[in-house]
Amino acid sequence: MCDCASRFGPQHQHLRYIGSMFEVLVYVYENYWQGDACPEPHQLGRKLTAVGFEPEEINDALVWLDGLNTAAQSTQNFVQLTDQADQLPGSPDVVAVNSSDIRPQSPHSLRIYSVNEQDHLGAEALGFVSFLESAGVLPAHMREIVIDRAMAAPGTPVALDDLKIIVLMVYWSFGKEPDALILDELCDDTEARIAH
Repeated sequence: MCDCASRFGPQHQHLRYIGSMFEVLVYVYENYWQGDACPEPHQLGRKLTAVGFEPEEINDALVWLDGLNTAAQSTQNFVQLTDQADQLPGSPDVVAVNSSDIRPQSPHSLRIYSVNEQDHLGAEALGFVSFLESAGVLPAHMREIVIDRAMAAPGTPVALDDLKIIVLMVYWSFGKEPDALILDELCDDTEARIAH
């Protein structure tokens, strides 16, 4: 696992977050990098209080993390169902579950963003999501969670640094670490780059 503490540590103190909630999320990512090692919300809240975070930012982060957990669990269940359907010999493209049809996304699908999503996320964040998708590192099911959690985040539009934290947290919720080059992109401060 990467050492995000060093990436977001003192040498990156110039990274700015819209709200303190993102500082809490970075702390959770750095200290509980294996999502299953993260304590239950009540215990996590006490630990965050002991570290010195304010009650409001802790509450915002816990509510946000609860939404992330719910979305990740639902998505993992869906992915498992579609994987099982793919393994059945002669199985159709549709699996009937609880009287509702579940269809996996076609690789040729195009995600259309609503006006609310476009306004809240902004062009820079949507461009970054598109970059991750085109690089093949943000599958559709994870993209939808990134969009959902970004819509639940403060700030309009969502700052690119904040979106990068959201992407890291979505990977974290699936117990995955992004590829090293993508991790560098997620942890990189674009303002410090020098154009050649």
